[in-house]
Amino acid sequence: MKKALVIIDFINDIVDLNGKIPSCAQQVIDNNTIENANRSILWAQSQHIPCIYIKVGFHNNYLDLPLHSPMFGKAQSINALNLNDWGTQFHQNLLIEKDDIVITKPRVNPFHNTQLDSVLSANKITDIYFCGVSTTWAIQSAARDAHDRDYQVHIIADACTAATEEEHNISLTTLSRIATIHQSTDIK
Repeated sequence: MKKALVIIDFINDIVDLNGKIPSCAQQVIDNNTIENANRSILWAQSQHIPCIYIKVGFHNNYLDLPLHSPMFGKAQSINALNLNDWGTQFHQNLLIEKDDIVITKPRVNPFHNTQLDSVLSANKITDIYFCGVSTTWAIQSAARDAHDRDYQVHIIADACTAATEEEHNISLTTLSRIATIHQSTDIK
């Protein structure tokens, strides 16, 4: 068994109250989600487990933006998720080093048109631990795809959140059928 920790979308536009689409910002604050993610990152680092950081974003000209998408379609009009702006930088409180691997995704699913699966495969990863936002969208999408790619899926529940506590809990209940659910204080 070889593990990796995948940290998803802790970017300013989403998790900072000053972000352009701060859908999870209040829940991140209320639930200490970044602190719990940092505990998970420290666990991974202490075990020599690779940490892979994922962020959603689009090029400055937004040619890669799916205009028809109800989720992403208006990003250009509000200059959100622009890879050249503060909004797609990782939150200042997240533990990330300049040499850490960062993968940019153009959609909800971090496997879609990215090098994530190649990085995992090259490192012979069998077990993926996910944390990030939102539990409802990116975490669910990642977990389902990872499961169908035959990875063992783990969700660090208190290092994830959604727009509401209810959405977060419903997602965790759903994911418990294909993933092992952990808290940041008990991952091994």
